[in-house]
Amino acid sequence: MQQKNVHIKNIDQRLKQWSDELTEVGFIKDDTELLKQIKLMDEKQHGVTLSRLLTIAALSRIRKTGDKDALVIAWLEKAKRLDPSNNKAFEFLAQYEWKRQQGLLDILIFPTIRETDNRPAKKKIADQIIENCNKFLSDSEVGLEELENGYRTAKTFKNEALLSVYDGLISLLVKVMEETGGVLKSAKEYEQSISGVFYTSTHYHDMRKHIESIEHLKKEWEQYFREEEGQKDSKTSLEVLDEMIGLEKVKERVNDFYQFLKYQKERKELGLQTKDALSLHMILTGNPGTGKTTLARLLAKVYYELGVLPREEVIEADRSQLVGAFVGQTEENVRAVVEKALGGVLFIDEAYSLRREGQTGNDYGQAAVDTLVSLMTGSEYGGKFAVILAGYPEEMRQFLDVNPGLRSRFPTSNYIHLDDYSNRELVLIGERLAKDNDYILTDGAKTELEKRLEKERVDETFGNARSVRNIVLDAIFKKGASKKETENILEYTILDETDFLQKEKKVKVPPSERLESLIGLDSVKTEVKTLVSFVKMQQIRREQGLPVLPLQLHSVFTGNPGTGKTTVAKIYAELLKECGILKRGHLIVTSRADFVAGYVGQTAIKTKKKIQEALGGVLFIDEAYSLLSQTSGDFGKEVIDTLVDEMTKRNENLVVILAGYPNEMETLLESNPGLKSRFKKFFQFQDYSVDELIEIMQSYASTYKYTLTNEARVFLKGVLSQIDRKGNGRFATNLMDEAIQSQSLRLLELDKEDLINQVSYITELDVGKAITKMRKGE
Repeated sequence: MQQKNVHIKNIDQRLKQWSDELTEVGFIKDDTELLKQIKLMDEKQHGVTLSRLLTIAALSRIRKTGDKDALVIAWLEKAKRLDPSNNKAFEFLAQYEWKRQQGLLDILIFPTIRETDNRPAKKKIADQIIENCNKFLSDSEVGLEELENGYRTAKTFKNEALLSVYDGLISLLVKVMEETGGVLKSAKEYEQSISGVFYTSTHYHDMRKHIESIEHLKKEWEQYFREEEGQKDSKTSLEVLDEMIGLEKVKERVNDFYQFLKYQKERKELGLQTKDALSLHMILTGNPGTGKTTLARLLAKVYYELGVLPREEVIEADRSQLVGAFVGQTEENVRAVVEKALGGVLFIDEAYSLRREGQTGNDYGQAAVDTLVSLMTGSEYGGKFAVILAGYPEEMRQFLDVNPGLRSRFPTSNYIHLDDYSNRELVLIGERLAKDNDYILTDGAKTELEKRLEKERVDETFGNARSVRNIVLDAIFKKGASKKETENILEYTILDETDFLQKEKKVKVPPSERLESLIGLDSVKTEVKTLVSFVKMQQIRREQGLPVLPLQLHSVFTGNPGTGKTTVAKIYAELLKECGILKRGHLIVTSRADFVAGYVGQTAIKTKKKIQEALGGVLFIDEAYSLLSQTSGDFGKEVIDTLVDEMTKRNENLVVILAGYPNEMETLLESNPGLKSRFKKFFQFQDYSVDELIEIMQSYASTYKYTLTNEARVFLKGVLSQIDRKGNGRFATNLMDEAIQSQSLRLLELDKEDLINQVSYITELDVGKAITKMRKGE
């Protein structure tokens, strides 16, 4: 009990400090502890204190962001319920609550009654009017009470401007209620007269008079709310662009374009002619989620605002809508889409997909491009719409070469490239996404969000703003799915670090332990551990702000087949991920066939695709020297050149391991100075000794619950030193497979009881038969 009192006393002290900071600074600079305290408090025991804390948090947020969003309103509503004497909460909410009544009169829609209608139709409409009136009069009582409460609050705090708003709305609402009562009375009398013997139109005209009066009052009512809505809708395209996060170069470029078009418009108004008008067709390049579609819509708005195009509508199309399946269909499709876009903008994302590499005669992508160019330049539609093409930079460059007329329609000045967002910008986008869903990100949540983004930022497929959106929505889902029963409002409005944490797959055996458990390879183990230790130490120095040495992680593994090069490479990749150098830590095993293509231009593309697959991990090239060939016209050299270029661009995001025989590997490195300069670490994998081979056999056998007998071990020690053991570890596992098969054949000839006793033992006889079989090459 004493501890609890101390705790409350501490809260009161902090509350005073936060109150003073709010008064002096205007907001709480670091609200992490404040939000944490709110989350921990029990509202049943400390409702008044919690009410004050929520009010401070809400007012701080308003002054920090300038937004009176739904989240702030929710906090203050909660504060008001927890403590009805919380004047600050009441005062602020009074400024907002009248806006909630905007839709109060929406139900007052009165269908028209025609004198020519038959009696059942008139009665049905009269019933509808009566129902609407009753519903409104019921709702308006609640609305009037809320407005009167707001009026009293405004009066208490002597807010004259707010008093005027409430007074006006209350006065209007009372008049509308009176007129609605008149409609209701007339509608009931009208309905009775329709049902009776004697029909009179007096009630109908009386009802119409009240309805007309209500329509006028509704317009006055809407006038109170129109000003704020008008401010939201009146932003120009440049103001909307300026509010977007990042894109500084794009903003500057679009602003220049806007000013030029405005200048041209003013020249035209002065009667000056422009013989060669600036092209409106644009090329937007950038990776996914960098805002290409958003920018295309803003450009359409720019064209419309300046009167360059009569519509701001954007028609979005892709390959599936443009390219047909038979002769003539493509031309029809393109023409139909262009006709829809007339007066506005035609936007084609991933435009390069129209023209696929190596397309056959049945693919009409080229026809789509040719038809589009024809319509852009022809007298029928030319100049009557703008085309915006978007996609990856390199692919767009190649695409524009497929039709000379296409490139000429897009001057270099109309190319806009959208860079990837920085992590800081993406976190700001995440905050905005959270805010749109009435959530706040804590500082811890922002840190975890940035970590998640950094993990995903591996290659050009990184989704930028799309990735942020997916991560934030995933956090919201996680929050909702794991929420326990609670009345704490922060559980509904705060996203913290726990909501962004991902469950890491638990590795059964850590890579360092797996490395240590490998049989033999003592020198290799030492080299790997030394290199990994160096990497970890450089990471620590980097975190401390100290200078770091360049990390030389590309390696050469030399040794005969079966000496464990691929196994060590996989562990090496996982260790580098554990250090935080590699984001994925996977291993891509390749050979010459994965890189070299059969015709000019394709080898570089094939190589880049394989490198992209390995980004964030290790690219292992087995028998790498096979890329060198003396054959005329061989494309192996193109692989090496591309590899060197990509290694330079990718920096620490890619680790390459070249593997093969020592002498041949030296020849490969000497063939290209750039290649040699990037490989500083050499790992020599020695052949396994006889004892190590036997240990490998036993280790492999024990995986399947088999055991070598002592006699079998002795026999192996004698015979393995006398035979050719090419293949090393591979030879050992193959020999064990053969021995297990020999054991199976032998045991099935025994009685069941003897079979059960020997089922897990591999004997000298089994091993001997396996060696004989392997010697024969069977």
